Amino acid sequence: MRPELAPASYEDLLALPEGTRAEVVAGDVHLAPSPRPRHARAKRALAGFVGGPFDDDDGHGGPGGWWILTEVDVRLSAHDIVRPDLAGWRRERFADDPWDTLPIDVVPDWICEVLSPSNAAHDRVTKRRLYAKHEVPYYWLVDPQTRTLEALRLVSRVSSSWRK
Repeated sequence: MRPELAPASYEDLLALPEGTRAEVVAGDVHLAPSPRPRHARAKRALAGFVGGPFDDDDGHGGPGGWWILTEVDVRLSAHDIVRPDLAGWRRERFADDPWDTLPIDVVPDWICEVLSPSNAAHDRVTKRRLYAKHEVPYYWLVDPQTRTLEALRLVSRVSSSWRK
């Protein structure tokens, strides 16, 4: 009889070879291939379009007040550690700047995933449910192939349902 494996945690991600793209969802390690150029380009553009006015408080007319980060480890729970393409937090939710700590243990106020053929179903179904469960208020799905953006808002924290 084979002993049951313990659910994966952040320590399991740290044990992977450097540069491995992986997350822990429901206690299982999920490996991801390197992004295709279309995916990387869309993520870079989004970081500028969103990060510019919301993260960069440089007096150029944006509202500011957010931390917008790309591909940073976020621990939603002990066995749910994700690395969204982009994630944003309202600055007032942090006592200090989040620059020196991984994973970030504060649930984001906004998450954006860029879809690729290899991850679209995972982002649309598994991660959508996961982010609702952990009460992420806003979830965007960007499809660079079809050039579309789906902006979802959590409307009921009791039922954890999303609306476009």
